[in-house]
Amino acid sequence: MVKVVDDSGIVGVMPVNEALNLASTRSLDLVKISPHFDPPVCKIMDYGKFCFNRKKKEKEAKKNQHISEIKEIRLSLNIGKADLETKVGHAKVFINNGDKVKVSIKLKGRENQHPEVARKVMKTFSELCTEFAFVEIPLNLEARQMVMIISKIKNVKQASER
Repeated sequence: MVKVVDDSGIVGVMPVNEALNLASTRSLDLVKISPHFDPPVCKIMDYGKFCFNRKKKEKEAKKNQHISEIKEIRLSLNIGKADLETKVGHAKVFINNGDKVKVSIKLKGRENQHPEVARKVMKTFSELCTEFAFVEIPLNLEARQMVMIISKIKNVKQASER
């Protein structure tokens, strides 16, 4: 005995053979929906169409999904103001595309003895980016490289935290 359901509602409780005959007369399939109930619930439906629609919905969801990448912008200690503004423009394009931006300065030779200059350049860069981004991972020194990661401002609360 199974409980049979179709698109219009409950058909009734009947033996399995009778439910299969009912489904075949309608040129549809009998699909077991809830096997744990007593009696089990089966639905009369076009199973091929159901699978097609499910795959179509999954494909649509996957199409609308954007995987964010981390783009890198490299600065130098003696970067000019115009060049810095150009790099900010590149960062804005990356962030508007939904990506995060890793900003880095590589310290070479004697530059290693003056990390405060690199901090100043990075601070200037982050201040120029405040209208469209916030610093997600603050500035830190990794071996001979200073790195920070900025990302898009998502809501008003993040904008007020800057």
